[in-house]
Amino acid sequence: MNLPIVSLARPEPATETTAPGGRARQFYRAYGLLVSSDVALPELEPAAPAIPDLEIAVGPVDFPDGASQGATAFRLGTTRQYLSWQAVGTFMISGANRIDVDPAPGVDDPLLAFPLLGPVMALALHRRGLFVLHASAIAVGGKSVIFMGDKGAGKSTTAGAMIRAGHRLLTDDVVALDLSDPERPMILPGFPQLKLAADAAGAIRLKQAQIRPQVHPQIDKAQHRLHDGFAADAVPVSRVYVLERGVRAAISPLTGAAALPAIIKFSYVTRFGRQALPGNLAAAHLSQCAQVAGRVGVSRLEVPAGLARIDEAVAAIETDLASGTR
Repeated sequence: MNLPIVSLARPEPATETTAPGGRARQFYRAYGLLVSSDVALPELEPAAPAIPDLEIAVGPVDFPDGASQGATAFRLGTTRQYLSWQAVGTFMISGANRIDVDPAPGVDDPLLAFPLLGPVMALALHRRGLFVLHASAIAVGGKSVIFMGDKGAGKSTTAGAMIRAGHRLLTDDVVALDLSDPERPMILPGFPQLKLAADAAGAIRLKQAQIRPQVHPQIDKAQHRLHDGFAADAVPVSRVYVLERGVRAAISPLTGAAALPAIIKFSYVTRFGRQALPGNLAAAHLSQCAQVAGRVGVSRLEVPAGLARIDEAVAAIETDLASGTR
């Protein structure tokens, strides 16, 4: 939230206007885009009102054929994509610049933000031509690292340990890469929030973070909003690590034959299945995966079991980046 500050400096521009229906339309920056939103998203960085790159509007959404009772349902067409969670609401992505949000009865903005800033945003960024990974990313000087891995592998925990060591968060959960320059893939900064489980948060203890209130009993990770330690500028990709649990911290490069399947597996759009890649989009997506696998060093990172040893993984990453090889 922006609070007015009394000073002799020029006042900051307003960051909201009034949307149809009486909601406050607020403006933010995320993933290199100016976002206007009828849903309050304090996770994002505020911005001055202007013509947005991406508009998030609250209103009725008619899910094609109806959503299954008590289930998550997707309908991903060529021009419109529908995602529905009965307990949260229905979302419709139109083209490359609009998301419509139809909240379930009684659902407030903090709960809407969970799918909106996760799978919905990931699919919207994919539709804009960006390459999106289900991962976390950290800026280390002028370099960067991406952490991929299965659920529970420690992506956010390792990112948190890197932040505690003085490095800066680029994005958590949704990593968007700009591949417009084939020789220089860039990570676009998301927003200054890291989601950590209670045991990880207790072990890492990020002093520069504010823990936001839990929005649903079934959400097992708390939102840590960073007031320091966020990288606001795009950074070229230096390393991609696939995290696995191990006896000791160790990094081993993956060969080209192993690197490509890893990138495909943790590509965010892969989670939606074949329906998310109609027509020639499947070939374009495979080309993007191959571009990342071919241009960026992909390695297996073994993270020691036990949170008390997480700094061993941090030291291994720093040594690997300092080597300058690959």
